[in-house]
Amino acid sequence: MIEKKFNFSQTNIKLIERILEDENIGINHMVLPKGDALPEHYSNSHVYMIVIRGNITLGLDDQEAHEYPQGSIINIPYNTKMNVSNQYDDILEFFVVKSPSPRSFK
Repeated sequence: MIEKKFNFSQTNIKLIERILEDENIGINHMVLPKGDALPEHYSNSHVYMIVIRGNITLGLDDQEAHEYPQGSIINIPYNTKMNVSNQYDDILEFFVVKSPSPRSFK
């Protein structure tokens, strides 16, 4: 078999799962119910957030937080301070694609 298959969970409870991380790319899947957030952190690669359900609230560096709805793809540069949360009633579900893999920056 030439291809590789990766799975992700389908849930409505808080979830942070690493789907893939190799020398080329990192892919994470996240689900955040209303009021949940990720710890403040700095991007460890060039980050692309793909919102597939709900609305994401992003505070980057010192700028005011912005809201992005389902269907948005947000690009965040390397080494940017990130505050990610769900401020809405709907479940927030999104994928985080890191390219190149954070391994490239170590």
